[in-house]
This record gives sequence, structure tokens and C-alpha cells, in this order.
Amino acid sequence: MGPELSTAQALQLWHDASLDLVHDDKPDLTVRQMSILLTIYLEAPPHTVRGLAQKLRVSKPVITRALNAMGKMGLVSRRRDDADRRNVLVQRTVEGSLYVEYLADLLSRRAAELRL
Repeated sequence: MGPELSTAQALQLWHDASLDLVHDDKPDLTVRQMSILLTIYLEAPPHTVRGLAQKLRVSKPVITRALNAMGKMGLVSRRRDDADRRNVLVQRTVEGSLYVEYLADLLSRRAAELRL
């Protein structure tokens, strides 16, 4: 990994990236939605509503509401688990993958600017 950021630089990175996300034409995600999205895309599947709720320490209805909004944006999809119909599997989408890639590029670019 590259050089460490100071606390001030880390906050500036978060600030700058957040402003970029507000100004672009990409979906606006809440912090909770972003946490769910990154969990789905950075951690190995399968992902379930129940598992995400446990991971984020929130209720299943909280996850369901966030997934409803993210599903409308095309960032994730859901389907019943054929092996256990009680489980709802949360799946990655092409649009969601592109969003996460965009986010990673944005953060990398902004971090590089801070180190200049």
C-alpha cells in the first residue's frame, strides 16, 4: 500500500469524493446504502438480507428498504434462494459493478491529488 494519509488528508479525501459524488450524474447513496453496496461488491458472495443485517448490525427491514432503493437504481438485484426459500439472495449487477469501479477510480484520483 502507498504512503499513509494524515487524519486531515483522510477527511479531505472523504470530503472531496463526497462532493464529486454529489456533483456527478451517478445515483446518490446514503452512507448505509454505500456500506451495503461495498459489502456486496468487496466481500465474497453469497449475500443474503439476513446476513447483511447481521453484518451491518441493523434489522432486516432496514436492509430491505435500502435494497429497494438500490434495486430501483439498478445497483443490486434480489432473488429467492432455491435451496432455502426463506433466504433472499442479494446479487451484483453490471450497473452496480460499474458504479463501484467509478467510485474506486474517483477515490484513487482524489487520493493521488492529496499526496502531490
